[in-house]
Amino acid sequence: MTVKVLVVDDSGFFRRRVIEMLNGDSRIEVVGQAADGREAIKKTQELKPDVITMDIEMPVMDGITSVRRIMAIQPTPILMFSSLTHEGAQSTFSALEAGAVDYLPKDFHELSSKPEEITRILCSRVWSIGNHGSSVKKRPASAPVASTVSATKRTSTVAPSTVKTITSPSRSKGHYKILAIGSSTGGPVALQEVLTKLPANFSLPIVLVQHMPGSFTEAFANRLNQMSKIEIREAKNGDQLKPGLALLAPGGKQMLIEGRGNMMRVRIQESDPGQNYKPCVDLTFNSIAKIMPANTLAIILTGMGADGREGAKLLQQGGSTIWAQDKESSVIYGMPMAIAEAGIAEKILPLSEFGTQIVSHV
Repeated sequence: MTVKVLVVDDSGFFRRRVIEMLNGDSRIEVVGQAADGREAIKKTQELKPDVITMDIEMPVMDGITSVRRIMAIQPTPILMFSSLTHEGAQSTFSALEAGAVDYLPKDFHELSSKPEEITRILCSRVWSIGNHGSSVKKRPASAPVASTVSATKRTSTVAPSTVKTITSPSRSKGHYKILAIGSSTGGPVALQEVLTKLPANFSLPIVLVQHMPGSFTEAFANRLNQMSKIEIREAKNGDQLKPGLALLAPGGKQMLIEGRGNMMRVRIQESDPGQNYKPCVDLTFNSIAKIMPANTLAIILTGMGADGREGAKLLQQGGSTIWAQDKESSVIYGMPMAIAEAGIAEKILPLSEFGTQIVSHV
């Protein structure tokens, strides 16, 4: 199928470059362009694109407002372009909450120095989200999952709920010593949904691996921390894992877990040039499998590709438990599908169930 795209940006130069890159892929057809958010809404209704690429900062109507309105009147997969700044990161997370599917850095330096690589990444993302449009269109724009809580991180009660799919018998409570979560496309909103449901006295240390640029992860961790009752921050080399503390792998690098028992620590290392994912779920899960093969609850959420599958296999072979997100609630059913097809998922859950299931299971 050919993916029809609407390109939205107030910069005529950037629109032309994006259109040029997309039109070079035979799987993609640019059907229109718009210079502001209001025009984007009109063109979306007229042209009914499969995918929209959207700038955030625009005159007349900004990208976040436009995303929210498009998702209300004609839900369409939207890929945001964001500046590589702290403010750009915060705006990107707001756009994802409003209903956007994914984002790419708006990096003019890389656009000129690495045009072939940027073109490959852009076309791959557009084609992939265009082919998952049916699941995206069922997902309305989401309000913030939780409002900012007080600095004391109040304890909450989580109501019981029903697991939709269980592929094998559950293990007993108290079996786990670490919770590990991997995600990619759709992950920022998914992680927010899961982590904000954990109580302040959550008994396990948590490690998080989200495919994300290095300039975004600190801002993302801070945002999650403000919304959650547990403590969440970007991991630093030498950080000790503690109950109720979630450490997010820094973008552009790799996070490994070392040590034993109550002395597990984080080791942050530079990525090898040939590594596709920076950070990589498989590398983090592999390191956990070496020291905690039978006592890990590992979860794979929405995302493109199959990152996490091989690491999850090692954990499952060692006696750990693997859960995966279901197709219906995934923005992109790639990473969780790889887990399901490998036959290693003990539970396959809708996104809304993870928080309550984690609490009741742990």
